[in-house]
Amino acid sequence: MTSPILALRAALRSALLADADLVERLGGARVWDQPPQGTSPPYLLFAEAEARDWSDADVAGHRHALALVAWSQQAGDAEALGIVERAALLLDGAEPAVEGHRLLLLRVSAQEAWRPDRQGLRRAVLRLTALTEPA
Repeated sequence: MTSPILALRAALRSALLADADLVERLGGARVWDQPPQGTSPPYLLFAEAEARDWSDADVAGHRHALALVAWSQQAGDAEALGIVERAALLLDGAEPAVEGHRLLLLRVSAQEAWRPDRQGLRRAVLRLTALTEPA
């Protein structure tokens, strides 16, 4: 069986990269677990993820909490927040196919803007909640 976290991430990545506007904002298909070495922002990275047991007596399942982080080199938060806002619009309530699992719910739970890191890179975070069960 495919890891529920990896399966959900793959489905989300496919859904995000199917959107021409987001791909244009990112400058290409730049949604990863880790950026290739030497890659400059903007890009969108999968960050922390958690899948907790959500089973009951009749149905097995997982409750997911996961985050995507938009990274930007531009001064100010506009680029990073624009990427997160577009991703939120695409994913909130979406129903992408998740290999080996059935997606029951996908919701945006929060959007955040963070202070620049030591290199001056801006970050915005999109937090998602999902419910899945084995297919």
